[in-house]
This record gives sequence, C-alpha cells and structure tokens, in this order.
Amino acid sequence: MFKVTESGIIVNIKISPNSKKNEIIKTDSETKVKITAQPIDGKANKCLVEFLSKNFKVPKTSIKIIKGETAKEKTILFETTDEQKIDIIKNAL
Repeated sequence: MFKVTESGIIVNIKISPNSKKNEIIKTDSETKVKITAQPIDGKANKCLVEFLSKNFKVPKTSIKIIKGETAKEKTILFETTDEQKIDIIKNAL
C-alpha cells in the first residue's frame, strides 16, 4: 500500500474518474480515490494532484505520479519529510 523513503512516502491507489464528488474510499485491500474530472488530456491526473494537495496540505509540486499516468492503478510520491504529514497520509490512505 505505502512505503516511506528518504524523499517522502510512496502510495499505491486506484483512481475512479468521472465521479459525482472527490473523495477517498479506503477498503481492506486497496485505497480508491474518486475524482470528478474525466480521463481526457490528463485532466483526471491534474484533478487528482489538486485534490490530494488540498486534502493533505502538501504543495502540488511535491506530489508526483511515478507510475500509471494513463492507468487507473497509480503509484504516487508525496515528497515530504514532515513526519506529521507522512502519518496523516498513511492513516488516510
């Protein structure tokens, strides 16, 4: 699910674009992030980064999609060394 590195925390999520509202749904096996944007021209990825940035109070420039740019399964790097933010991200995702 997640891995803490020296540059931040890496999280695996499943994205569900074109939803009614932006939200995080956590199950035992996976974390799903629903977003309102359509998966056209990178709009869903941009919306995902904005949503995660606002939700976890991490700058948008510190959130990178490192795997799954065009897939529903994504690997995201939150570039932060703030232990409190890492704990918040771990608990939410």
